[in-house]
This record gives sequence, structure tokens and C-alpha cells, in this order.
Amino acid sequence: MFKENFSRRHIGPNPNELNVILKTIGVESIEELLNQTIPDKIRLIKDLNIPEGMSEMEFLKEIKKLSSLNKDFKTYIGLGYHDTFTPSVIQRNILENPGWYTAYTPYQPEIAQGRLEALLNFQTMICDLTKMEIANASLLDEGTAAAEAMIMMFNNRSKKQKSVDEKKFFVDSN
Repeated sequence: MFKENFSRRHIGPNPNELNVILKTIGVESIEELLNQTIPDKIRLIKDLNIPEGMSEMEFLKEIKKLSSLNKDFKTYIGLGYHDTFTPSVIQRNILENPGWYTAYTPYQPEIAQGRLEALLNFQTMICDLTKMEIANASLLDEGTAAAEAMIMMFNNRSKKQKSVDEKKFFVDSN
């Protein structure tokens, strides 16, 4: 059976990078790092009662088998918008106005609209949870997040780095 684990699709360090990270922080393994950082009194010693892990291919096979047990029932929930009357005010102001369904600006890809909506939903949720009037989530995409992280790193240089006007960033080739 084909056992692709799809790990190349997931963000995270590869084994070589992990070894460099562990060496840099002065530990031999992840377990040693956990032992040094998490107090024994809050660590769970016994194994979790969860089934053995499986590859993504095995999981897909299992979930398809499980979903085949679903039963299809007739639904009476909105079966589309055919044979309905659309008021002219809706048609004129929404359907015929491309501003509702095109990019926010001519310079943004349409995917940016989804990100903006996700950010708005996140900010709204944070306001609801914290009871604050405003919340900020300024990172629109990966490039913006990287640039903002670099600016933050630059602004948090040590006094020594600032005194010699240190302006170097080291970026991984990946």
C-alpha cells in the first residue's frame, strides 16, 4: 500500500534544521528541552488514551469508509435561487455593482478579500472574548508578516547593535 505521509506540505523544520535548533539552544533532544522547560508537577506521565497514529492516506481511507455510512435525506433548505424574484433595488445596487464581488482595489488579488474577511472575523472574536472595543490583526499575508517581523527585529536590536548601526538580517534559503 502507498504510504505517503504528505510531510512536505506542512510547515516546520526538517530533521537537519531541528538538529541545528537543538544544538543552538544547548539540548540534545526535544524531550530534554521539555524536561527543562515544563515543571514535573504539571507534566502528564502516563500515555494518552488515543489510538495509534496513521498516515494521511490511511486516514483518508478510514474517513471515506466512515462517510459512506451517511444517509442522504431530502432537504428543504433553500434549493437555490432559481424561480425567485430579485427586487430591482438589489439587482441595481448589488448584482450590477462590481465593487461587491471584485477585488478591494485593482491592485489586490481576490484572495486578499478572503484574508480581509478572516481578519475582520478574528478581530471581532477577540473583541467579544476580551470585551475590548478594538483589536488589531495587521498581518495580511505571509509577505507582510515577514516584513513586519523583520521590522520588529530591527527595532528590538540591542544597544550595542544600535551603537554600531548594525543592519544585517540572515534569511534561510528555503
